[in-house]
Amino acid sequence: MAQSLPTATRTAAAPPAWKGHSVLLLCFITIVFDGYDLVIYGSTVPSILKYQEWGLTTAQAGAIGSLALVGMLLGTMSVGMLTDRLGRRRIMLASIMMFSICMLLTAFAPSAEIFGALRFLTGLGLGGVVPTCIALTVEYARKERRQIANALMFSGYSVGGVGASLLAINLLQHVEFRWLYAIGALPMVTLLPVAWKLLPESVAYLARTGRTAEAEATADRFGLIYPDIVSTEDTGSATAAGNSSLKTIFTRKFLLSTILFALANFCGLLLVYGLNTWLPQIMRQAGFNLGDSLTFLLVLNAGAIVGSISASMVADRIGIKRVVTASFLLAFVAILMLTLQLPLAMLLVIVAFAGLGSVGTQILVGGYCATHYPQSLSATALSWSLGVGRIGAICGPIIGGAVASLAFGWQMNFYMFAIFAVVGSVVVFTVPRKVHP
Repeated sequence: MAQSLPTATRTAAAPPAWKGHSVLLLCFITIVFDGYDLVIYGSTVPSILKYQEWGLTTAQAGAIGSLALVGMLLGTMSVGMLTDRLGRRRIMLASIMMFSICMLLTAFAPSAEIFGALRFLTGLGLGGVVPTCIALTVEYARKERRQIANALMFSGYSVGGVGASLLAINLLQHVEFRWLYAIGALPMVTLLPVAWKLLPESVAYLARTGRTAEAEATADRFGLIYPDIVSTEDTGSATAAGNSSLKTIFTRKFLLSTILFALANFCGLLLVYGLNTWLPQIMRQAGFNLGDSLTFLLVLNAGAIVGSISASMVADRIGIKRVVTASFLLAFVAILMLTLQLPLAMLLVIVAFAGLGSVGTQILVGGYCATHYPQSLSATALSWSLGVGRIGAICGPIIGGAVASLAFGWQMNFYMFAIFAVVGSVVVFTVPRKVHP
């Protein structure tokens, strides 16, 4: 067998421009549909509550909103156990197929119970998407550009959220809410065939499973520097009997970081899904009409797009930890200001900053986690921390629905979200320094 160049001296040839960005683009489009499929529920909650055939209460609507997130929790945790065996490419393709089919079936749900069950199954499919997309995007980006690459990719979540809001604003007055769920099936015939052909396997996964020559060839083909992806620690662990990546992230070396990233994801995802599910309904209770209430949701996600990309550029220069801590604190201030009786234009600006502090911060937390661990561990670390974090995602809609049903006043929801923003900032500030090269 021909000898490969020593990894310390390997350099990356420049690939064709489309190939260098194909992984980021495919992951971006996948996350667009992930964001659409999740945010569309918050956009349709007012219409679903008015749907007399189902007769749902606000508490029941909150519970249904959480079913997709329960599915995501199980799906995300499963990815952590399956990544070592199946690789990231297979998980991505299977996830796209599953959530697309389930979204189509949701559009034809004959009852609220079946609708909720299909939202759960959709969540199972979506659960494999986020950790896989983050891990692949960070891995296939230049080392010095990983945070901006992750932010650009994950801004797709907010693009999907904006799309869901725009479609709801323009279509719900003319068509039944079911049509908006049918749109979520488009990846089956658009994205999946392209991803099947173009999406490469993870270089770190190939190296970890002993396919070193293939891993090096893949890195060269995409213009990557092999040692930036695969360290001697990664290749050494590939041959260690029974040494799974899930077991490794709970060793003494990584334990504190693993716990803290799970807590950070809990706080971040509670903010993301709590606000995306209930912001339109909260603003309706505050006296705004349906169109203005949905506009708040649109601005929330638009603010996350601009804010997270800008913040990630800063993070690549001064360090991700400082930026994530500051972003959580920004969420705290912005969410508290939403309780004030301010003009609509001013509230929209504040909601945009809340978008950076909630959705945008969660994007940054994912990038922070992915770069904190060696690349061979990043998908598993992301899967586990996001899986635990999904408990926060589940709590967000449930708590929002419970507070709304208890008639404590619409401001109480914002007070609750603000508290978790502060906790998130403290947790991220406590994350220890990286302990790998």
